[in-house]
Amino acid sequence: MLDVCVGEDDCMIRKDHAPQNLSLLKKIMLNLIRADKTDTARTSLRLKRKRAARDDDIRIKMLGIHPL
Repeated sequence: MLDVCVGEDDCMIRKDHAPQNLSLLKKIMLNLIRADKTDTARTSLRLKRKRAARDDDIRIKMLGIHPL
């Protein structure tokens, strides 16, 4: 699923522990997007990820952060 959603096979990071660290971050991101219930539209994970990357408000809602 990571390759389909974020293109993990094309990743060029290969030094030290960076591949494992980045893979863990990608898995966390994918789980956060899957658990997101704020978006009522039935869209793909890829579109949800792109929407969150572009819009701070959507990203804040996905993370469950309540700004002051």
